[in-house]
Amino acid sequence: MLTCVIRYQIDPTKKAEFQQYARNWGQAIPRCGADLIGYYAPHEGSTTLAYGIYNVQSLAHYEEYRATLANDPLGRENYEFAMREKFILREDRTFLTLASTPHAKP
Repeated sequence: MLTCVIRYQIDPTKKAEFQQYARNWGQAIPRCGADLIGYYAPHEGSTTLAYGIYNVQSLAHYEEYRATLANDPLGRENYEFAMREKFILREDRTFLTLASTPHAKP
């Protein structure tokens, strides 16, 4: 299992637009085959950092998921929304594996 962490730098004056973007991915991502953990918008501290986090089985599965997402009507619409509104200033994607297993029992 891989966890994809997307780090966004967003325009702090367009937080509402990012939140709409996040809600749209909340519908499209699970439908297209990834296990969405969540999208996170700034609340306290930095006003420009936001995150999207989801799991995929492998990089091969990720490629299949991305192709499905590209053909999804809401996925295409959401991408176009981000391009049109320009609330994302930078986007970095990292794939991580869980290193802390097994978790200790309390």
